Formats: sequence, structure tokens, C-alpha cells
Amino acid sequence: QVQLVESGGGLVQPGGSLRLSCAASGFTFISYRMSWYRRAPGKERELIAAITSTASSTNYADSVKGRFTISRDNAKNTVYLKMNSLKPEDTAVYYCKADRGTYYSYWGQGTQVTVSS
Repeated sequence: QVQLVESGGGLVQPGGSLRLSCAASGFTFISYRMSWYRRAPGKERELIAAITSTASSTNYADSVKGRFTISRDNAKNTVYLKMNSLKPEDTAVYYCKADRGTYYSYWGQGTQVTVSS
């Protein structure tokens, strides 16, 4: 069955770094655009980074541009989110998503990131 399993979340001090991973299985990973979303307490889920199936293009929300980097390893069926210069407002549950066309879309279960001193 389809699975997206996020890992790498945790508690980090402001200014610190984390790398999130999302391991995919049960579908043809290389055919899918991959994205990272987050949902902060009391806020709606927001798209923060996306990468095309071949990694030829990436996009970022203004709130994370220059601090976060999305990448993927198609040989390992894994997408990553490297987060630098973390701020308290980055505290959220982070989710990965796989998309192909209009009809195929899968979500992971999320991983908590807390930025606090």
C-alpha cells in the first residue's frame, strides 16, 4: 500500500537546523511531484516547498525562501527538507505530499517541529 513516512522532526533552538525526510513506498516515486506543507497551531496548512519529479525545478513560500531547501533522491524514494536559521514561527507539524496529475495525491502522517529556547 501507499506510504509516506516523515521523520527528523523535534525540538530545536532558534537559529538551529533540522533535516526532515519523507520515505515513500507503494507507488512510482519518480513520477510524482513532491511537496512539503506545514500546519502551525491555529493556522491553516500551507505549502512551503515543492520539487518536480526529476528535481528540475523547486518552489518555496516566501516565509522559508533562502532558509529551507527541498531535495529528493529518486534512487531512495525519499524527499528531504533541510531547514536552517529556524525561527519560533516555524513551529508546526510538517507533512509531505505526493502528486501526479489531478487524481493521484498522497499525504504523510506528519512530523512535529518545535523551535523554542
